[in-house]
Amino acid sequence: MSTTAELLKGAAELFPDEVVTQAHVRHLDLPQGAGKFALITLDNGLDHTKPTTFGPQSLANLNVAVDQVEKEAADGTIVGVGITGKPFIFAVGADLKGVELLKQHDDALAIGKGGHDVFKRLSGLAVPTFAYYNGAAMGGGVEVGLHCTYRTVSKALPAFSLPEVFLGLVPGWGGCVLLPNLIGADRAVSVIIENSLNQNKQLKGKQVFELGIADALFEGADFLEQSLIWTASVLKGGTEVVRPEIDRGAAWDEAVARGKAVADGKVHGAAPAAYRALEIIEAARNGDRQQGFDSEDQALADLIMGGELRSGIYAFNLVQKRAKRPAGAPDKKLARPVTKVGVVGAGLMASQLALLFARRLEVPVVLTDIDQARIDKGVEYVHGEIDKLLLKGRVNQDKANRLKGLVSGHLDKATAFGDADFVIEAVFEEMGVKQKVFAEVEAVVPAHAILATNTSSLSVTEMASKLKNPERVVGFHFFNPVAILPLLEIVRAEKTDDASLATAFSVAKSLKKTAVLTKDAPAFVVNRILTRFMGEIQNVIDEGTPVATAEKAIEPLGLPMSPLVLLELVGPAIGLHVSETLNGAFPDRFTVSPNLAAVVKAGKRGFYVYDSGKPELDPEVAALLKQGDVVLTEEQVRDRVLDAVAQEIGLMLDEGVVAEAQDIDLCLITGAGWPFHLGGITPYLDRAGVSERVTGKRFLEPGVASVPA
Repeated sequence: MSTTAELLKGAAELFPDEVVTQAHVRHLDLPQGAGKFALITLDNGLDHTKPTTFGPQSLANLNVAVDQVEKEAADGTIVGVGITGKPFIFAVGADLKGVELLKQHDDALAIGKGGHDVFKRLSGLAVPTFAYYNGAAMGGGVEVGLHCTYRTVSKALPAFSLPEVFLGLVPGWGGCVLLPNLIGADRAVSVIIENSLNQNKQLKGKQVFELGIADALFEGADFLEQSLIWTASVLKGGTEVVRPEIDRGAAWDEAVARGKAVADGKVHGAAPAAYRALEIIEAARNGDRQQGFDSEDQALADLIMGGELRSGIYAFNLVQKRAKRPAGAPDKKLARPVTKVGVVGAGLMASQLALLFARRLEVPVVLTDIDQARIDKGVEYVHGEIDKLLLKGRVNQDKANRLKGLVSGHLDKATAFGDADFVIEAVFEEMGVKQKVFAEVEAVVPAHAILATNTSSLSVTEMASKLKNPERVVGFHFFNPVAILPLLEIVRAEKTDDASLATAFSVAKSLKKTAVLTKDAPAFVVNRILTRFMGEIQNVIDEGTPVATAEKAIEPLGLPMSPLVLLELVGPAIGLHVSETLNGAFPDRFTVSPNLAAVVKAGKRGFYVYDSGKPELDPEVAALLKQGDVVLTEEQVRDRVLDAVAQEIGLMLDEGVVAEAQDIDLCLITGAGWPFHLGGITPYLDRAGVSERVTGKRFLEPGVASVPA
């Protein structure tokens, strides 16, 4: 039987590039004469932008620190042991770079077992142990604290989560076993399943305390000092920690059932991680820790060797790394400063943009429109949204006043935009209207000003073609809702120059958006793929497949919403308009559905009514549908839709719409909310054999978003 040290040494050899975390032990005298105390600090020697992680060598270092304090505890030199992190960071879990490199099930099993073997020693010491969550704590960082006897948390802690299910794993170093036994199964399901599948929602320090994960909450400024005073009081008997009794009966069953319903609603059985986590939580009620830890090890190893996790890590890396270095972006030194922004239009989209520019750039933003009433309504909307931020405590009164002062409106474009550096139009999606707007704006803005369009599908080159300076026009396509979806498609038209493009990327970064460079091709990236996807669904319905069958066929992908619910969100009229644009460009592949046209003509907002709380086909829409007699099975529908998507992606890559398949995946994840376990879409198409069936080759090299050979 390998010792923990041997296990970790073997794992470390597989991962030579680990950023190693040290576990420094120092001794201090506790206040109130409570005795000598050993404090372990986790620190990788880098600043807070490089969070502390646990790779094999890091776990080995913690193991050595525990060797030391275990001996000191046994011989009575210390009265307790604490564990904390470097400034702003406690620890953010396993080092995913190492997980990517694993090729064998046994190696994956060693990672789970190694973590458990080290962490569980903290609960087996001869003295009480304390975790001080001083900063960001995720995954294994949260779990190392769960193995301690007591926990304190900082009010300033910005992010605390068990994000494993989101990535395609389970909390595998004690989370699934210890958390439900600490705070009850229902709260544990919220943290492990619900928050994770809700785009990896983070908890703040106060919530960690309120959930009962931490026993005490202290201000950030003197957090460690207060934690040590509290520790002394606990050890001397002045403070008693009372935890509620855990209901291991019906409440536990209900919690697991709720978790399953959440997982079904989010991934529809398409990704195994949530279900494996729930199995372990269900079994954890018997309180047999070791049995639970063994189950976590097994689940972790199985999932590490599965495609969903590799896709999840690939997606995580796209969002964390590729998004920060957009492929094809010009030298950022070419970017010009932006000190004032103009927005043409004052409708809902334009108003959302004005709010975003004001909040992120903190420069004056001026709206224009065809009459004063519309302008006033737009400015009023922005001010109202700022008031909501104030009520939620997201901004203080001074900041709210300042932001409101930055946003104004003016009927006259010359007055509004005469000194603007960046003007974006968000007017009606029609070429003639947009060309007219750009001509009016070009006549009044300074020579250096960028002209940006929020078009979702029209040619930016054509839009700029009648201007004196077409080189300063750039596509700047946001996704709705603007405040939530991170993607920004930046479109280079035929004559766009590097300085204009560099400025667009610089503004995108200031807006905290994920910018992807796209060629000026019809509907760019997301709308082109979604329109092909939706078009194929619409085709099978038009041909005769029942609506319910067509919708259900896509459930195994685990998309955030069904195709027709998505159509409702986008708006049938916009969906129809984009399909008409693409049909004009590629008539052999993009159809215009007569049924969709009829739904739009009838003024319907979608295919469904929600009288029962669930979506049901609107009888008025059902009466409009004219269908053929070709009825496909769910599997046939799914094959047809996926084949169409794979074909379109292949063509887009051949046309150079984006640099690589990775950019398509990044766009679908950040612009359409496609799940991490699909890796966007291309890893899934590769894994399911669709890519090769349709294009004759994989989109990604083996080992990228899949287990290395």
